[in-house]
Amino acid sequence: MKETRCMGEELKTKIEAKKGVVSAAPISDGILAGNLLFTSGQVCLKDGKMIDGSIEEQISQVMKNLKCILEAGGSGFSDVVKTTIYVTDLSIAPKINEIYRTYLSEPFPAREMVCVKELPLGAKLEISMIAIKSKK
Repeated sequence: MKETRCMGEELKTKIEAKKGVVSAAPISDGILAGNLLFTSGQVCLKDGKMIDGSIEEQISQVMKNLKCILEAGGSGFSDVVKTTIYVTDLSIAPKINEIYRTYLSEPFPAREMVCVKELPLGAKLEISMIAIKSKK
């Protein structure tokens, strides 16, 4: 973790997932600001390459990437308070909801799903999260 400080007080800490998440873009996997963890949007990258599988496999890979970042930041899916989902085709929403429910449970985080023209690397979906850092 890389910390940025101002007059001795921690402002933000860079979170780097140890496995699974690799991006060539100039971004952090996540940023811890106070007790909030902000993840960068995740697409279906595995070992730095887009996976070429079913939409279910792609959604699952995105969730696995998010899990790695959340854990690296001392958090988990039970600590997520906000989710943003971008899709290029809203017809995949039922599949997203089906798989999303296997990772998150009541009370579900606040969430929006936005349909966009295109996403990085030709991805069909991108998900980012905001979570509370666990006191573990």
